[in-house]
Amino acid sequence: MASKTVLYSAVGSEITRYEVDIDGATLTRRETVKALANVQYAWPHPSRRYLYVATSNRGAGLKADSNHVSAFQIDPHTGALQSHGESRPQYARAVHICVHPSGNYLLAGHNLPRTGLTVNPINADGTLAPEITQQNGLDYGIYPHQVMVTPSGRAAMLIDRGNDAEPGKPEDPGALRFYRFDQGHLSPLAAIAPNWGYGFGPRHLDFHPTAPWMYVSLERQNQLYMYRYAGDAIEPVAAYVRETLANPKDAKPRQHAGTIHVHPDGRHVYLANRADWTVDHGGTKAFGGGENNIAVFAINPGTGEPTLVQHADTHSFHVRTFAFDPGGKLMVTASIKPLAVRDSAGIQLVPAALSVFRVGSDGLLNFVRRYEVPTDGEIHYWMGIVGLPGN
Repeated sequence: MASKTVLYSAVGSEITRYEVDIDGATLTRRETVKALANVQYAWPHPSRRYLYVATSNRGAGLKADSNHVSAFQIDPHTGALQSHGESRPQYARAVHICVHPSGNYLLAGHNLPRTGLTVNPINADGTLAPEITQQNGLDYGIYPHQVMVTPSGRAAMLIDRGNDAEPGKPEDPGALRFYRFDQGHLSPLAAIAPNWGYGFGPRHLDFHPTAPWMYVSLERQNQLYMYRYAGDAIEPVAAYVRETLANPKDAKPRQHAGTIHVHPDGRHVYLANRADWTVDHGGTKAFGGGENNIAVFAINPGTGEPTLVQHADTHSFHVRTFAFDPGGKLMVTASIKPLAVRDSAGIQLVPAALSVFRVGSDGLLNFVRRYEVPTDGEIHYWMGIVGLPGN
């Protein structure tokens, strides 16, 4: 009997399907398909019949001259992927993509060499149409890292991380940038940038499934912000601010907050803490310390206030993506690459991995097992879970 839930794991240009056994908390590796180039991000259609994939022949911060968004059809019985329709070129690497709640548009956010937001209509058969030309002069910020659409579908958002100061270079401020969204066309709406964006480095956000609450991970500050909203108007001041690290006063270099997801039942919010700082040990670069865990926050059902209840070790390094099964019983985290670790036995190589957790009725994570993901010098850049249509 085919699995009702599938996991897709992207290493370089290859996307591998895993069958997910929710009761057994196991993953079974199946076939692999190739995308046009290295997978940057992917997002399923609301119907769960199509998966949209952003690809680029370069990685973060490097020149890219082959950038596309592509549609794959999801087999409704097995979850196997098959290329679907014409891939559409993009002017730059898409760091993140999402599908409009209506299922009628694919949005892509770009940060290098020029910031921007592109919109491709989705045809009735799930294929992608050419992008919609946007008005000139829209402010896309300094360094967007995520694009999202508000639950109403009437506004698009770019989550603009900014950049830390470096020797000889001042800080680039960050912001949450909002645009009216009208049949694929964008127009200015608002921006949230406390202290003009200085000391404000948001990376990702997620919306509560039923209440008007938005949770934002601040990569550069290792913090969680919670905002309230009414309609498409977000309150400009965060209602709550929380630290994400277990030991915030002992944060190491390259310690960053990452992706964030609210549980499907809305009772907890989960955020990845990731670190991959290395130091030299006899000529080998090995992990120099930091936190690699999932911070779990309970959500007050009346106010939306997040309260830290757990730091769950990911048993890997630098988790870039994680996902729940549709029922929220399992979480799987995906680390991007192997990393050498120095312990009492010497230098050990910890592989890139998919780590499987059960999610308790109290929201706490219980580690079950880890699956090594061969990378062969590529990056395990994206992972996601999809419930097959009809299940």
